Amino acid sequence: METTIQLYVNGKMHTVQVHPSTPLLYVLRNQLALNGPKYGCGLQQCGACMVLLNGKAEPSCMLPVSAVNNKTIITLEGLAQKDTLHPVQEAFVQEQAAQCGYCMNGMVISAVALLNENPKPSDAEIRAGLERSLCRCGTQSRIIKAVKRAANIKG
Repeated sequence: METTIQLYVNGKMHTVQVHPSTPLLYVLRNQLALNGPKYGCGLQQCGACMVLLNGKAEPSCMLPVSAVNNKTIITLEGLAQKDTLHPVQEAFVQEQAAQCGYCMNGMVISAVALLNENPKPSDAEIRAGLERSLCRCGTQSRIIKAVKRAANIKG
């Protein structure tokens, strides 16, 4: 049975009619038209569906929408401020870190969460912070460079 759920996404309150067990990813994509988070494996293993949930990178493909009531959700679309990309997004562009781009949502979201907790991570800490997001194209070295660049941008 559907119910009314309020979600605080990208700085705005949204009211949706949905079954409480519906995965957050489906609500974000299908009802709120946010396409940053992607459906990848559907098992919380690839990172394509990552969102920031109260500032922490979390997979959204199996997370029931009812579990995110009263939590702040930020998607890839919510990182930019007006016409200015988030420093992590800008660094990924400058380092040409995307190839196919499917992992970019998870990589960017994970990098933002990492840099929020550790503004100057080592290479090992960057790798650990990104390990839940899979990249099959082989751009990991550029992704690590982008995170390092963003750490410098952030101060």
